[in-house]
Amino acid sequence: MYKKLIFYISLIGFCISAHATVLSRVDVNGNQRMDSESVRILSDVKVGDNINSEKANDIAKKLQSSGYFSSVNVQLIGNVLKISIQEAPIINMVTVEGNDEIDTEDLKKEIKTKERMSYDISVVGADVQRMLTLYQRKGFFGTKITPKKIELDNNRVNVVYEIKEGHPTYIRDIKFENNKKFRSRTLRGEILSREHAWWRIMTQFDVYDEDRIKYDQQMLNQFYMRNGFLDFRITEAKGEFTPDREYYSVTFTLDEGNQYKIGNISIDNPFDDVPSDELYDVLTISTKDVYNIDEIDASINALRTAVADYGYAFINVDVIPDKHDDTRIVDINFKIKKTNRIYINNINLLGNVRTFDNVIEHHLPMREGDPFSLQTIETGRQNLMRTRYFKDVQMMPTRLADANMMNLDVKVEEQPTGELSGGFGWSSINGFMVDAGITENNFMGRGQIVQIKGSIAQYQRQALFSFTEPFLFNRELSGGFDVSYTQYNYSSLGGYGYDRDSFAVAGRLGWRLTDHWTQTMRLSATFDQNYDLQLGGWQKADLYTLGTNLRYYNLNTNFQQNTHTGIVGDLGVAYTGFGGTNTFMRYSADITAMVKFLDDRWQLKTSWDFGYMQSLESDNYIPRVYRYFLGGDSLRGFDVAGVGSRNWFYRSYSLGGLWKANGSTQLNFPIFIPDEYQIKGFVFADYGILGKPPKREYFFPNPRTSWTHDNIIDEDWRTSVGVGIYWNTPMGPMNFSWGWPLKINEYDQEQRFLLSFATQF
Repeated sequence: MYKKLIFYISLIGFCISAHATVLSRVDVNGNQRMDSESVRILSDVKVGDNINSEKANDIAKKLQSSGYFSSVNVQLIGNVLKISIQEAPIINMVTVEGNDEIDTEDLKKEIKTKERMSYDISVVGADVQRMLTLYQRKGFFGTKITPKKIELDNNRVNVVYEIKEGHPTYIRDIKFENNKKFRSRTLRGEILSREHAWWRIMTQFDVYDEDRIKYDQQMLNQFYMRNGFLDFRITEAKGEFTPDREYYSVTFTLDEGNQYKIGNISIDNPFDDVPSDELYDVLTISTKDVYNIDEIDASINALRTAVADYGYAFINVDVIPDKHDDTRIVDINFKIKKTNRIYINNINLLGNVRTFDNVIEHHLPMREGDPFSLQTIETGRQNLMRTRYFKDVQMMPTRLADANMMNLDVKVEEQPTGELSGGFGWSSINGFMVDAGITENNFMGRGQIVQIKGSIAQYQRQALFSFTEPFLFNRELSGGFDVSYTQYNYSSLGGYGYDRDSFAVAGRLGWRLTDHWTQTMRLSATFDQNYDLQLGGWQKADLYTLGTNLRYYNLNTNFQQNTHTGIVGDLGVAYTGFGGTNTFMRYSADITAMVKFLDDRWQLKTSWDFGYMQSLESDNYIPRVYRYFLGGDSLRGFDVAGVGSRNWFYRSYSLGGLWKANGSTQLNFPIFIPDEYQIKGFVFADYGILGKPPKREYFFPNPRTSWTHDNIIDEDWRTSVGVGIYWNTPMGPMNFSWGWPLKINEYDQEQRFLLSFATQF
């Protein structure tokens, strides 16, 4: 039996070897662009190899998969291998047609078929699938893409992707299952996706997008974790076509779990010289509070800051929760851990093709050799993103082996920084307006700002050129200059009663004093031609002014809701003189305080604005065009320049004042319209007082007779209340307000409705 088995195995081996052939020659034909030796190398076969029919088939498959050939035929004739090929056409041009919803450049990023490549039907098919995925993400599930090959001479082809976009697939309804703690309406407000409605014409949130549904799940998880549901999970999130296949229906199936409150709070403090009482004081959570993941994160940051104040910048804070399911209490332990001090070795800037390295370095708060701090690195990333020079910024630290050193790669993705703007609008103050401008925020990659702007309105015209260098002399100094021409046609507007043509040239220098305080110096020369109804005729005025301004800025902003908490204030003083037409001092101060609450959707804002002018000339006179006025935006419910002392003869216009004090308290709140439209309602109370004009204005000399008449002089408070709607449209802000004066004099000019509207595109 054993001998028979050996015999059969030997017989099979003899038959196989009998069908194998030792190659004596490899012939290639049909090739035009590619030489025969390159074809032989691709086939991975050479003279002297043993080959059979199965091996010949493998060679044909290998050549076909290379993508260089449209057809391949391999035959073994005797001991000669004949390879017959037809080369694939070379692509001359790749175009996309029929696309409106997605930009051509965005589609071409998904296309791997390129010019001067060999035409490969499999690559073209993959291109179609990637572009379809892009359309599906925007909700255009009915899109059809047909690739076409247009044959040219010399074995060349053009590839055209013909696109028929169809209509977007909207979300008909968003449902939640097993939600017992929160109503479905509440949960819909916490996610980004929206149910389709005719008035959602300016957003894409009601178009089905699988990536957005995944993001919605994260938002739901964050919402429940902010409300104490530590065990919350989404068991299923699915989108299905409605029976008519015209819409999508989205369903989230939830497992809410139980709500937990905070029990015992403990801190493991490894530092003997850091008082534990101070650490407990900075925590933003308390016993019996509902567990809130945002407050936990805020407490971690507060602990890091408090410990850093004692010189320990390198710590980790771990949060260890201990849940008690029976009492629905979770004990929180903040465990502070010491870490070894690590330093930055090298900072490598990557991806900045246009922006100079020193521009990026100015925005980084760390330098080589500084201690490594994740908080400082994140601050640097935010600084770079706020410049708007970059689409994305990544900070990638890499630890060096066997050393307390870290390399930091700063990888940036640049984006266009030039803006071409234009717009039209209407306001109660300036009437109909048209404006246009060009702004470059990173001129020549140096971080410089150059702006050219012009506007034409019913009562005002302006042209402006501005240049700003943010790092003058390579230091933390900002410098620049402005050249402007403004024409005010105010003689027929409200209570101003004057016209003014003004050409101004100004230079400025600014620097940072602290994290929140900055100072600016400004030197300007203004050349005016003024026309006053009371005086008659045009009068020339040259003003040379030197001023300084201190600014305090400390805001915590919710950009999604456009609400703020914090304070912004300015203090200014300016001297006008130096041999000009007029000599006077101007003092100014304004402060605005804001607080956001109720999920950052509500905001209370109060502001005060003070101004005082002091003439340094013997007659103590300051022309009316430079005085203070109140009304319109500064005191709603009253007309522009509608309050204060009046001219007896020209009762319609105000004499202005040498000082003013006005303020406003306003409550901004959401209304029934979804948040993504950024429409909010508000109620307000405005109040203000306008000082007296110079004493020369106390009487009115009649130009046609010799007698005079006393003007109407007052220094009284005015107040008003009102309501309004603010809409931050995609084209620009629109503001409607209705004001009702509460304290008013009989000669004041009222204006109950105020509208301001401007657009940019």
